[in-house]
Amino acid sequence: MSDNSSIKTIATRDSYGNALVELGEKYVNLVVLDADLACATKTGVFKKAFPDRHIDCGIAESNMMGIAAGLATTGKVPFASTFAMFAAGRAFEQIRNSIGYPHLNVKIAATHAGISVGEDGATHQCNEDIALMRSIPGMVVINPADDVEAKAAVRAAYEYDGPVYLRFGRLATPVINNSTDYKFEIGRGIQLRDGKDLTLVATGLCVVPALEAAEQLAKEGIEARVINIHTIKPLDEDIILKAAKETGHIVIIEEHSIIGGLGSAVCEYLSENLPTKVLRIGINDVFGESGAAVKLLEKYGLDARSIYNKIKENISK
Repeated sequence: MSDNSSIKTIATRDSYGNALVELGEKYVNLVVLDADLACATKTGVFKKAFPDRHIDCGIAESNMMGIAAGLATTGKVPFASTFAMFAAGRAFEQIRNSIGYPHLNVKIAATHAGISVGEDGATHQCNEDIALMRSIPGMVVINPADDVEAKAAVRAAYEYDGPVYLRFGRLATPVINNSTDYKFEIGRGIQLRDGKDLTLVATGLCVVPALEAAEQLAKEGIEARVINIHTIKPLDEDIILKAAKETGHIVIIEEHSIIGGLGSAVCEYLSENLPTKVLRIGINDVFGESGAAVKLLEKYGLDARSIYNKIKENISK
């Protein structure tokens, strides 16, 4: 597919750390919590700039969520940071009962999400976090695609009054949202490419390969609309319904289990409002494995060529 070698790439976990510093300079009530992973989650840059507002809770993620909840009740805006597996997985009960139930103003920043965690292997490759977090009443779930979007998401999360789950990746991804008219709004998807034959709905690091697959399809006369859904919950139902009406065929692409993620959210909505043919491309109810991130994305069918091949096969049926 297309060559992204000349395009700036940056991991969204780096974007998270940089955004925290920018916000920390402006808002004194912003505090950051980490669970002995400040170097990996990139909150270390905030700690260096504002050591009095960074709390290392040690390897005690569940306890960290309780501390964050307590801080929120005092008027602070805490960002609790750790790997997605430890945030959504290990600390689910504390997030549900101590943050979600009282609807506290806590931001859960989960880095190292998805299969692209790579060599850390199946135990750390959390492909279930979106499903877990979107099941909590009142929880906003955001999965940004690039550096620009990740920084904007962190700012929007700070400004939003209530619990937010932010999903960040380890793998550097191309910057695509660098146009001057780019605008981030919680709950609003972004159409990146128009098309009348089908719609590719992607989130996170899958947005770029979705665009590349659409380019290849266009060479064969198949015009695919591409939509970036950075907010899985609340879902932008209007942009999904419009695409379903106008193209009649939806393809979901996500670095997450096909069970409970963006694909499930879209299917749930369309089944009740406009039954539409949907192809879900994601992790197919399996665990990951240790390996280079790029190779894993290829093996599990999330690179541009695999996406293109799956769409062509689906169309031929």
